[in-house]
Order: sequence, then C-alpha cells, then structure tokens
Amino acid sequence: MAHSLRIARTAARSNPDEFWGDAAASLHWERRWSSVSPEQAVGPWFSGGVINTCFNALDRHVLSGFGKRNALIAISAMTDERVEYSYAELLLEVQRVAGAMQRSGISYGDRVVIYMPMVAQAVIAMLACARIGAVHSVVFGGFAARELAKRIDDAKPALILTASCGFEPGKTIEYLPLIREATHGRNVPVVVLQRKSAPRELDPQWQDWDDWMVEAPQVDCVSVEADAPLYILYTSGTTGKPKGIVRSNAGHAVALLWSMRHVFGVEDGDVFWAASDIGWVVGHSYIVYGPLLAGCTTVLFEGKPVGTPDCETLWRIVEDAQVNVLFTAPTAVRAIRREDADGRRLAKYPMSSLRALFLAGERTDPETLHWIETKLKRPIIDNWWQTELGWPALGRCLGLESEHQAPGSAGWPVPGFEAQVVDNLGQKCPPNTLGELVIRLPLPPGACHELWNGGDRYSAQYLERYPGFFASGDMAYLDARGCVFVMGRSDDLINVAGHRLSTGAMEAAVAETPGIVECAVVARRDGLKGQVPVAFAVKADDSATGVQQLENDVVQNVRQTIGAVAALKEVHIVSRLPKTRSGKILRKTLAEILDTGRYETPATIDDPEILQSISRDLAAGGRY
Repeated sequence: MAHSLRIARTAARSNPDEFWGDAAASLHWERRWSSVSPEQAVGPWFSGGVINTCFNALDRHVLSGFGKRNALIAISAMTDERVEYSYAELLLEVQRVAGAMQRSGISYGDRVVIYMPMVAQAVIAMLACARIGAVHSVVFGGFAARELAKRIDDAKPALILTASCGFEPGKTIEYLPLIREATHGRNVPVVVLQRKSAPRELDPQWQDWDDWMVEAPQVDCVSVEADAPLYILYTSGTTGKPKGIVRSNAGHAVALLWSMRHVFGVEDGDVFWAASDIGWVVGHSYIVYGPLLAGCTTVLFEGKPVGTPDCETLWRIVEDAQVNVLFTAPTAVRAIRREDADGRRLAKYPMSSLRALFLAGERTDPETLHWIETKLKRPIIDNWWQTELGWPALGRCLGLESEHQAPGSAGWPVPGFEAQVVDNLGQKCPPNTLGELVIRLPLPPGACHELWNGGDRYSAQYLERYPGFFASGDMAYLDARGCVFVMGRSDDLINVAGHRLSTGAMEAAVAETPGIVECAVVARRDGLKGQVPVAFAVKADDSATGVQQLENDVVQNVRQTIGAVAALKEVHIVSRLPKTRSGKILRKTLAEILDTGRYETPATIDDPEILQSISRDLAAGGRY
C-alpha cells in the first residue's frame, strides 16, 4: 500500500525540478518559470515565472466552464445567516472589491491589513488583494489593540479593512474601539463593514464598506513575479516583536494545489471544510486558497464546535453542506467528546458524503483518536506542519497509496519534506529516541523563506543551529517504520533531577486515565529537582469518579507509563483548559501562574476567564 507514496517521495527528492515542474503545469502562468528549484538552499521557487493566485483560484475555473459551481458557503451560527457564492458570483465580488482598492490608491506591493470576523467579505478581501498584487496581512478579528498596532507598525499598511464587531458565544467583540486605539497616531485609511445586526457609529475619517463599494469598477488581474509576496502572516516572536511570515505567490499556489489532490485526496467539485479561522495559517491555506485552487467548494464557518448551539454543530454542517473532507483541530474533537461521550448525538447524522477527517494544530492523543475513529467510522488522519511551512509536512497522504499511521503519530514525511530527528549535536537519533525535528533544505514550494523586515532573523531562528536543516523547534521521535511522533515544543521538555522528559509523553499517559478527556502538563520550578511536572486535567461530564480519586488515578497512570522518574504528584482537575483561538493550550501561561502567581493575558486567548478561575483556585489552595 505504501508503494505510490514511496515513489512520490523519491521523485520529489531525486528530481525536484521535474516533480514540482509537473505540479506547476496544472496552473495558469502568464510567463513560464526559467528555473524551478531555489538557486540556494533557502530561496523562492519558480524564478522568472509570472502568475496571479486569484486568477488561478477563480478566473481559471470560470473560463473552464465551471462558473455555476459553488465556490463558497458562508455559515454563521452567531447570526443564523447562510450565503452561497458560485465561482462566477465570487469572481464578480472579488473584481469589485479589488476595484474599490485600486480606486483607493492600493497598488502592486502595497500592504492591506484585514481585521475581520469569519464573514464572506474577509475571504473576498484576501482574494481581491491577490488580484491586484497587494500583500494582505490578516489579523484575527478581536486581537488586542496593542498587538494589532505592532503588526500595523511592521507591515505599514496603506489600508485597513475591518468590521463593526465580531460575535462569540454569549458576547459581542467590539472591533472599532480596538481599531481606534491601534491606529492612534498612525495615518491609515480604514473601511468598516457594518454587521447587519450590530451597526456602529464610525469615526469621521473612516469609510463605510457599502459606500466604499458604490460603483466600484471590476478590475482584471495584475501579473506578479513568482517570488512576489502574497501575504504576511504574523506569529508571536520570542523577542516581543511579531514575526511576519512571508508567503510567495508561485510556490504557495503550486504546493497547495498539489496538497489538495494528494494529501487530502480531493477532486474538482468536492466540498472541503477547514473548521478553522482565516486569522491562522490553516484558514489561509485551506479555507481560502487551497480549495479554490483545486476547484472545490469551501465552507466558511463563524462559530464553535460546541455551544453554537451544541456539540452537533460540526456534524450538522457536514450533513447540510454535504462536506467530503473535514479538517479541524484535536481540541474540537475533545470538546465534542466531553459533551457526547457515547456518540449518540453524532450518530443522528449519516454524513454519507464524508470521506475523511483530518486533524492538526496539536498532537492527537491516542485516546481521542480511538474515540473519533470508533464513532465516526471514517479515516482519521493526523498531520503536522507550522505557519512557516504553509502546508502539511507530515501525515498520511489520502490521495496516494500509503500505510495507516500509528496512533498518536503525525505520520510520514510528505513528498517534498525530508524530516529527521537529531540530538543537541545535530546527530541523527536512533529509533524511539526523543530529539528535535528538523527538515532538510531546501524546503519545498510553499514554505516561508524570509520574514517581513526580518533581516537575518529567519536564518538565526531556523537555520543556524543545524546547518543544512530547518529547525522546527518541536521535539519528536521516529518509530522503527519511520513514522514520526511529534511530542511538543522543545521548550516543553521538563528537566527533572537531570532527566529530560517530554510533557507530550506525560500528557498521553494522563489522557489515557479513565474519566479524563483533555489535559496539559507543564513544569513548576523546584529547588531540589530543578523542575517537577504539574498536570491540569478536564474531567469527562459522564464520569462518576470523584475529583480526589481521579487525581490519584492520574498520578498512578503516569507512574506506571512513564516511571517514577516523572515525579508527577500534583494534579488539578479544571473545568476547561485555557487556549488560544486556534485551540492551542496556553502551557507557558499555566507554568507562569504556577511559578509566580501572576501572568500576562496572551493576546490570542480565547476566554480570559478560564485563566482567572485557575489562578484563583491555585491561590486558594496555597499552590503558588
């Protein structure tokens, strides 16, 4: 079964020019490239080529006779709105927004900040930027004003597109006060989309979206160089300065189209739903660009996997939109499992259209994987990648014949990626030995090769530690078959009395404890041992086990699985874990509370009240 995957991997490694040149031939080029591979170990692909990403995502399909095919289904659980755009209708809207941008003075290379909720206009704005060669920088709607200001200062946008507000379960996030604070002293034009149910008064210098769009011309695509930036996507930097990940047009389009066909196994006309947010790389790659480049229907959803209105939300939309492939985060599955442990509510939906569920964002623990496999009875495929990489680097390729990945693993290297696990000296680790996950250079098309205004920051952060390799910053090990198990960030290792232990391994042991549906293990400073692990665990709603017994069970399970060296003695049963809006657990902040009793609320946090509750409980228990 692994034969086709091995052939593709070998071809990508031995003759990358032919492999990626064949992949690129499926796209429309204004001018064919002069070379495929980067001239150096780090650099852009398809030099000399001229292309337009928007043309390939929209115009190409309309010109091929598929203008009536559904391109975008936008669903809001917060407003009960549902709107569909065919490829022809979406193209028309994009042409008009691009025309409004050009009329506002936006041209090739200008930056546009998009600070919007999960509404169709946000997707349209991204494509409109791509259409005229402008560089979009999407910032998650509702992001803190201070963090938004940092991104504005770094990108220096010529325009900001925003909305009057965003909706979360039980609350409204007012965007305009945040925009007002973030743009104070900065002369940047702002256009505001008024939410129908929540219009707001605009500042005199701002423009209303509908007024801005009046008599907007429909504009053609602007041809851009292959290595011209398509977008800047910011991630938090270790120095406090945000890292602007730059994605080039050509390599991005080639990689995403190839991944849709071969990683996700989709075909023209399939319905693809990435239940993520456009503020994150998953939203860029697999809500907006990937599905449209592949001629699919993409689903845009404003809401949560539970609570909007219930834990049936994902399955209801899969049934309603006839989704063929679903992509979400493991944390969404854990949240659903907590409210529907026996799967009776999931079983209400036949979901005959659904072929596979893909998971990424955090490691899928074997317990969660087993639960969703049993209940959904579809292939459940974990995969691993990062904002810097842009598309899956590890996983099972549904569009190629490949083996089933081991439970808890991220799978095998995807063709184009050569992954290794190395020790501190850069030496290759033997099987089942924890080390840092690195990727041999050059990275394939679609990967970031520079930071916006980064100078030598890219090289310093990713390339210098292991010459010839990209350092992922994640810890992993390979089993005897070469399957990769990603266990967490390198700074999530705990040094207990000289023993380097993976929090990911301990979390797997905690998660296997009956009655636990989700957990996080972090380090507390210890005067004797240096560090000791502390577990935060969420109890299943249907568990009859008492809290004290559950804490004891967790300690014993870790001792039996990891050994006494783990020294896990402190367990806290909590109602929920603090997470970012993309579903990642805020482990560093939990450790900060344990060590100091204080913390700085992260800009990306989903619900600040969870941290406040945990901090209060720890203080009341004398645990600081």
